[in-house]
Amino acid sequence: MTGKRLYGIRGATVVENTASSIHEQIERMCSSLFRENGIQAGDIVSIQFTVTQDLDALNPAAALRRSDCGMDISSCALFCAAEPCVKGSLQHVIRILVTAYLEQGTILKHIYQNGAEILRPDFVPQK
Repeated sequence: MTGKRLYGIRGATVVENTASSIHEQIERMCSSLFRENGIQAGDIVSIQFTVTQDLDALNPAAALRRSDCGMDISSCALFCAAEPCVKGSLQHVIRILVTAYLEQGTILKHIYQNGAEILRPDFVPQK
């Protein structure tokens, strides 16, 4: 069977609580996620971000809108929420969930970077 199906592609990055760090890391993470998974703007249903409680310098959705992520995402639905506060959890983290239509059977490449690899070592390529 061929055709497209709906997928959820995940990622996370660790940032400093500055507008420049958030902008830079969101652009880097999203560019990689879109490129590595062959995602086009028309494939995207929505992009959801969560941020840990210690990040307040810039909304990651606004950072993505201002970024050069390799495609025009101006018509994509973006949403941002606070990550639940859990004792001992990694701080300064932005997580992403991209819901997109991709070819059935696509092998997803989740992007965890800049220290966030410890959140999902099973998604990080072994070197």
